[in-house]
Amino acid sequence: MSLEKILSIGGKPGLFRLLTQTRTGFVAESLLDGKKVSVGMAGNVSILSEIAIYTLEEELPLRAVFAKIHAKEEGGKIALSPKSDKTDLEAYFFEVLPDYDEDRVYPSDIRKVIQWYNLLHDNGITDFSEAAANEKEADGATA
Repeated sequence: MSLEKILSIGGKPGLFRLLTQTRTGFVAESLLDGKKVSVGMAGNVSILSEIAIYTLEEELPLRAVFAKIHAKEEGGKIALSPKSDKTDLEAYFFEVLPDYDEDRVYPSDIRKVIQWYNLLHDNGITDFSEAAANEKEADGATA
């Protein structure tokens, strides 16, 4: 499963897998507990493939950040707790992404990235390569 089908829904914890679109919105399944939710078109929804992290030179797609974390953790989960203090979170993120923009990437953003990465890992979504993203796009174009 690619990040094109994974959503963050404002006001709801965790991440969601897009199941189907409806006339008034869509139905998604929580990656935390498997419960299905219906979300209207007015809902505050972000697709993970569309999210980027600010660096000093550019905006780096979240997929690329996850790939760097995956390489650093050698395919494992992040041991650092998202509830760690600001200094620990920033130190970890500097190891992963040394040129991230400290002024525009807040500790709350780093917490989300850590939580999301671990949640995706728990659900077997660990291929963050660009080739996988391009394959998904090609599959979607032919379907």
